[in-house]
Parts: sequence; C-alpha cells; structure tokens
Amino acid sequence: MKLPRILISAVSSGSGKTTFTCGLLEVLKRHNLSVSAFKCGPDYIDPMFHRTVLDLPSKNLDSFFADKNTLLYLFAESAVKADISVIEGVMGYYDGLGFDTVRASSYEVAKDLKTPVILILNAKGMALSAVAAIKGFLELEEKPQIKGVVLNRVTKMTYMQLAPVIEERLGIRVLGFLPPMPDCQIESRHLGLVTPKELADIKSKICKIADLIEENVNVDLLLEIAGEANELEETNIMLDNELIDIDCECNDKYYNKVKIAVAYDKAFCFYYEDNLNLLRKLGAELQFFSPMYDDKLPENCSGILLGGGYPELYADILSNNRCMLKEIKSAYDNNMPIIAECGGFLYLHKQIEDLDHKLYDMAGVIDSKAVYTGKLSRFGYIDINLKNKQMYGDKGEVIRGHEFHYYESESNGCCAKAVKPSGKREWECMHGNNFFEAGFPHLYYYSNIKFAMNYVNSCREYNEKYCKML
Repeated sequence: MKLPRILISAVSSGSGKTTFTCGLLEVLKRHNLSVSAFKCGPDYIDPMFHRTVLDLPSKNLDSFFADKNTLLYLFAESAVKADISVIEGVMGYYDGLGFDTVRASSYEVAKDLKTPVILILNAKGMALSAVAAIKGFLELEEKPQIKGVVLNRVTKMTYMQLAPVIEERLGIRVLGFLPPMPDCQIESRHLGLVTPKELADIKSKICKIADLIEENVNVDLLLEIAGEANELEETNIMLDNELIDIDCECNDKYYNKVKIAVAYDKAFCFYYEDNLNLLRKLGAELQFFSPMYDDKLPENCSGILLGGGYPELYADILSNNRCMLKEIKSAYDNNMPIIAECGGFLYLHKQIEDLDHKLYDMAGVIDSKAVYTGKLSRFGYIDINLKNKQMYGDKGEVIRGHEFHYYESESNGCCAKAVKPSGKREWECMHGNNFFEAGFPHLYYYSNIKFAMNYVNSCREYNEKYCKML
C-alpha cells in the first residue's frame, strides 16, 4: 500500500506539536487534499482538536495498546481513504514507557509504520545549541526516521541565520519556522488542554496558525517527504490465531443491530474513535445523549456507555438533572449492560466533589463518594486482569488501558487488578458483574477484542429478553 504520510514530533512536550499539527491540517484542507489524522499515545484531547480542523474523526495510534499488526491495520483503515495522513506525536520523540526505553514512543510508531518524521524544535533562545539538540535526535537510534526540521518560536532573522548551519552540519532539511504566537496559545487545565468546545475562538486561532505556516514553512517539501514514505504491507486482525472479519454488514454473527446509548457532551467526551468503530462493526448502533441536558435515555437502547471527561466541572448541572440520574439508576436496577470509565465512573457514585470540595448528588449506582485529591492519584499505562468471570470475560482475561485522574473513590472496586508495565506496582480496580463494568481505567478494545464482543452480546441478550417481556 502506497500511503503518503508524515509524523509530527518534537524534542519535548510543550514544543508546539499540537499547534503545528492543527495549523498544518488546515493548510492541507486549503490545498483541497483529503486528510486522515492520528495521535500517538492515549491522549483524548488532541484528536478533538484534529476533528475541529477537519470535521472528521481522528484516531489514536498507540504501540502499547496495539501490536504492530493491529497498529498497521488501524492506520491503513483510514489512510487508504486519504491523499495524506498526518500523525501527531506524543511527548518528546523518544519518550515512552520509561527513562530507559523507546517502547510506546512516537519513534516506535514511526518505525513500525515506516513513517517519515518532521521534528519540531522550540529554538527560542538557541543558537548553535539547536544543532547539538537535533544532532542528538538524529544519532540516538540507528534509523531515526527524521527527515526534516521546523524551528518554532524564532524570528525570521534567527531562522535565516540558523537554518543553513543546521543543513550544512547535519545534512537534514529545514522546512521553515514559526514565530512566537502569544495570541494563539491554547489554555490548559489539570487533565491537559482545554477541549475545543470550550474555546470560542479556536477556529480563528487555527486559521492564523495556518496562515503563518503557509508563509514560513515549505509545505510542498513536506508533501514531498510524505510521498517518499515506504510502502506498507496489507494486513488484517487476528483473534485466537484465526482471521476474523469484524464487519456487521457481512458477518451473520453480528448482523442483528443493537442500540447502545453513549453519553456525549462537555462532561463526557473521552472516547477512542477505534473503540466506537469496533462496537459499530460488532453490530452496535450508537445513540448519543447528554447526561447534562437530556431527560431520558435514547428509546429502545439495550446498553449504556459512559466515557471519561470532566463531570467535576459540570457537577451542578449533572446533579440537577434528576430525571437522567433516575434513568441511569433504573437501567442499572433492571440489569441493562453498562460500561463506565473514569468520569463516567464518577457520575455513577452516590456523591461527587467538585474542585472546591462541594458535594453533589449523582446516580447512586456506586454507594460511595468520589473526592478531589488535587494531584494525580494514579497515572499511566496498565494491564487490567479480570479476577473473576464477569461481563467483559472470564477470570484471567487481560485488556490494556490507562489511568489518569485527580480523583479517588471510597470504592474503587475489586473485580480486576491493574498492573503497571514494569510489574512493580499493582492495585485493585473496577466493579464488575455479568452486566456491569465500572472503574477508573480507560480501556482500549483492540488490545482484546473479546471484551467488546462480550459487551455487545450482553446488550443483544438484554434486548432479546426485553422484547420477550413486551
């Protein structure tokens, strides 16, 4: 498969990856190119910014969550439909699971997908030191994949003097620069960037960034580098060493549709696009609703998915919507299959604190209180091991995910065990039974497709029982 593609990475977090990527996506749209967008790592918010620019879904590529074959499958699934694919890196280019490994880094994704890389360097206050920084990135690994550099937060005068030195000493192409842009800064909060929906002027900011890229960056050269990417082999998904065709339109096993209510508003917006797409492939018809503003669940739904987000910021609105809280509790009491991750898990508590430690009543499915700690309680990648048979699967089944939260619960659950990749730390997590799964972990379904299959099949069984009752 000949798939033009580029990965935008950086020396470190805060170097301008998201700023440059969003501006570049807007530029490519102006050139009437069809674009597919991706984000390395488990991040939810950067893909939201991609969607704001493209008005198309953006997907995650994570080499801890997915093996090389699955990563290639998920990338190609979108890339084959586009003229060019743009992948935004995570943290610094070589930063991954730990201080001594490139595992789960942007570099590993670039290597596995044979993708050329453009390195963003925040060169503010630098002269010859910029050459030293780039040289280190070019020489750390045998095949660094880095094909070009963009200097960020420098003046045109600095760029004109520095770029020839970099090219002469290192033989790497310098594509251009971006000047300091204090009026285009994107706000952040305790879980990262503020979401695009909360920024009234985000599109005008991105358009300004795009104008500066068109003025100061050689986009034609960037497209040329993307077109030089090596061909990729075709692949498919394996389950239990058997090739599977997860497509509900042609697979009788999953042909019968089942409606699943998915919470989606400013309070609940953290979903992996591939997770949602997998549920659709397995026969789910996703019906989006707002726990903040809707009075009822979507009609004839047979399951509920409560994703992560910022319920603590909208606790008063969520608490005052008593009709929806009763709907959720009633669905649980009637054994409707429910999945709740992180923010959705908080919403199911009896009470939740906001950031000022004021308590608000919630759904009451979890008869406990969730409190704000003011610091990261648990953070990073985990393997989630089921401790007993439940809706997700049998005892001993494992799926991968991550935790990232500033909250703690009086009842985290004890139906699964979270284990850090190093194996040096573990803890109990998640509530689970034959129709319910809830806890702080965010799960990535493609790391164990059977979890998603079991959930959709539970919803289908619930629907069949409900229809018989009617």
